[in-house]
Amino acid sequence: MIYLSHFTFPGREQEYDFFLGEKHTCYDSFYPFQILSRRNLHMLDFEPVTILYGGNGSGKTTALNVIGETLGLERDTLYNRSNFFESYTGLCSYETEQPIPRGSRIITSDDVFDFMLNLRSLNEGIDRKREAVLEEYLENKYAHFQMRSLEDYEQLKKVVLARSKTQSKYVRANLMDNVREHSNGESAFLYFSEKIQENGLYLLDEPENSLSPERQQELLRFLEDSARFFGCQFIIATHSPFLLSMHGAKIYDLDEDPVDVKRWTQLENVRAYYEFFKRHAGEF
Repeated sequence: MIYLSHFTFPGREQEYDFFLGEKHTCYDSFYPFQILSRRNLHMLDFEPVTILYGGNGSGKTTALNVIGETLGLERDTLYNRSNFFESYTGLCSYETEQPIPRGSRIITSDDVFDFMLNLRSLNEGIDRKREAVLEEYLENKYAHFQMRSLEDYEQLKKVVLARSKTQSKYVRANLMDNVREHSNGESAFLYFSEKIQENGLYLLDEPENSLSPERQQELLRFLEDSARFFGCQFIIATHSPFLLSMHGAKIYDLDEDPVDVKRWTQLENVRAYYEFFKRHAGEF
């Protein structure tokens, strides 16, 4: 499925004209101006899966954030925009093949990290509550209790419950089941599987962060199936060899000047892995 067909960034001439019209004010940064234009990146044409590949500072995350902000996509964590961000997005343009569905979003590493922290905090809170409920169970089970008035009725119910159930059943009856403990990789994958629904445009910024090689391959299959069978379009910034191998993906190499489309096996990062394992093939 293709919702966003292409996106155009301002070129060097547009940026130059913009600065000519600006008042001469001192700023520490003109970000995101002069980031993508220095790579001569002017327009991106999109497929159901499009990947932006490049090292640190190549502009792939900038491109995703510019696209996401221009389209008004949902996001969970706030984006720290510069003074010139709205001016820059105002110079951008795009075309769609179909209306971009509601619920489409950009997912960043910050979103995933915050989700993992919130899940961990929730588990810790429930664990503390469980300890208090366990102490209550022991007190009620072995207490010498006599009901003297209706005010004691609630306490009587707790005593009866404690004496009629095992320790674990009593805790479950008085406390919601603990949220299942996840590793960072499991939590990260859970976040993607919850946020990515059918029929949507999704911008993913380095989704391989916190994922083991096994989990990256699981995410690869999930994204391929979502694009192929469930009406999703993905634009992904990554340098993961596993995600770069995604079937049918169009890959832009932002390390090239000008930016060029390449096969995943031609990318410098992938070639480095290949050469490394080839040198050590005899050790496997």
